[in-house]
Amino acid sequence: MPRRLPPLNALKAFEAAARHESFTQAADELCVTQGAVSHQVKALEAELGLKLFNRQSQGLVLTEAGRSYLATVRDALDRIADGTERLLRRQNTGVVTVSTSPNFAAKWLVHRLSRFAEAHPAIDLRVSASLHHIDFAREDIDLAIRHGDGSESGLHVVRLCAEELFPVCSPKLLNGQESFKPDELKKAVLLHVNNRQDWSRWLDTAGITDVDVSRGPVLNQASMAIDAAVDGQGIALARTALAAWDLIGRRLVRPFAQALPVPYAYWIVCPKTTAKMPKIVAFSNWLLAEAAGDARHLQELTSEEIDKRQSRIG
Repeated sequence: MPRRLPPLNALKAFEAAARHESFTQAADELCVTQGAVSHQVKALEAELGLKLFNRQSQGLVLTEAGRSYLATVRDALDRIADGTERLLRRQNTGVVTVSTSPNFAAKWLVHRLSRFAEAHPAIDLRVSASLHHIDFAREDIDLAIRHGDGSESGLHVVRLCAEELFPVCSPKLLNGQESFKPDELKKAVLLHVNNRQDWSRWLDTAGITDVDVSRGPVLNQASMAIDAAVDGQGIALARTALAAWDLIGRRLVRPFAQALPVPYAYWIVCPKTTAKMPKIVAFSNWLLAEAAGDARHLQELTSEEIDKRQSRIG
């Protein structure tokens, strides 16, 4: 059986008029005219077949029926207001579960978690490092950070950062130099990820020959190669996002300026239905701000290196 419910606006007008004992003050609170409040109350009385107020010269006086109904209406409106507040609070606060690759988690995200916690203490961030494709309809994941071409059908997708591929190494391998000479690569340890093809491509692009790319360990995670480079074990080819934290912290340097463009980038991915939730917007905006900060710092480092080279030439 369907519920018999009076219009919400009529109930709000009745409750405000009863609280203020005045149509005029109720109208001010509800941002409508006094006539509109009076009309809503009269319509409610007509629907109920009951008189809710006695209109007297000194103001409104609730009838016995009005006092009884007011308790019910006020309780119902309070419950609606409390439920709405809780719902909105959950959208602004609570848990955000993020899925990302192990490499991105280890070399980009984990170092910055305290920054997010400080900026958004009401959001409980949970990170799941995985390579498998996320099914948002079946898994308890709010947002994913994925490396690819951004073609995620039916999802809300925003590019996090652009990338290049370039050599990185520990500053101690340079022995006080600003960069390596091409011939020095012949005796350097090359750190490979998955295969040796990236080094072959980079050497061809840089025009460096007679370097044996069969030398050096092959690792199956980019984060492992970067950590080995930080440790001074050799020279790795790294993507911009994964190397940014260590480059900015001066644990890594770029011994050669030459970089390779890469076809993929990191993307923020989430369902379109939740993309505008305040807590999702807060985390997405924070990610974008961090990536933009990295880009500025890396540009400053590049400008600094150029100035050093020009000063040596001069």
